[in-house]
Amino acid sequence: METLAVDGADRVLEIGGGPGVAASIVCDRLETGRMLLIDRSATAIERTRRWNPEHMSSGKLSLETIDLRDFEARGRRFDKVFAVNVNVFWTTRATEELARVREALDPGGRLFLFYETPSAGRADEVATRVAEALRANGFAEPEILTPAPELLCCVSRVGAS
Repeated sequence: METLAVDGADRVLEIGGGPGVAASIVCDRLETGRMLLIDRSATAIERTRRWNPEHMSSGKLSLETIDLRDFEARGRRFDKVFAVNVNVFWTTRATEELARVREALDPGGRLFLFYETPSAGRADEVATRVAEALRANGFAEPEILTPAPELLCCVSRVGAS
């Protein structure tokens, strides 16, 4: 969460939120900001709903059961978009998925892709593939961070720099 550096007014989108643990931590830091969590799994969405009743009732957290490739921002803009261990960004070119992220990011907004990796070699492979997908889809050269052992984060913005 230190890497994500959530500000109290941030508008945050989480892709593939799993059980909702990260959403809970992010929402605890929000004051006027809001968070939308999307996941293609109805089970994951229900787990998030159960894990975060106070954030749901306060309006800080909204949930949508949808695959990223089908997500439409519909005018919503986000300061930060993040995903944890969402493989589509390193196992494919993620062209449709990254187009959806580009549409959702506010100018100057940032994309954070976190991966838990079993080894340094695997981390290098993931970082290389993610960077290639980002560059191929209109994102700036990513900053590669290692905020903890076996944790990799690729951070990028839309555009050339």
